[in-house]
Amino acid sequence: MTFKIKPEEIYVPSGDVVAREIEGEIIIVPLSAGIGDAEDDLFSLNETGRVFWKMLNGEKTLAQIVKALGKQFDAPLARIEKDVVGLAGELLKRRLIVEKKRS
Repeated sequence: MTFKIKPEEIYVPSGDVVAREIEGEIIIVPLSAGIGDAEDDLFSLNETGRVFWKMLNGEKTLAQIVKALGKQFDAPLARIEKDVVGLAGELLKRRLIVEKKRS
């Protein structure tokens, strides 16, 4: 199954996971079977991933998150966008994040 990341969409953490910050990393724990990866029940995000995860607040589109990260980190915007799309794609594939329903 292909997971297409759309920069104009808003993504949020899945209701089927719990995330906790431990020693500067975000640890994501699936609450139900079939979420995450069968080989690895926990998913962790480093410092940069932690900043991204905290921006998944249901208010910012992925494109807005990329711009915000561009202001925060000293890296080319194209590189940040590639990394964010890659991480979001992996999290979406594992069903750790979901596209926010528009009302």
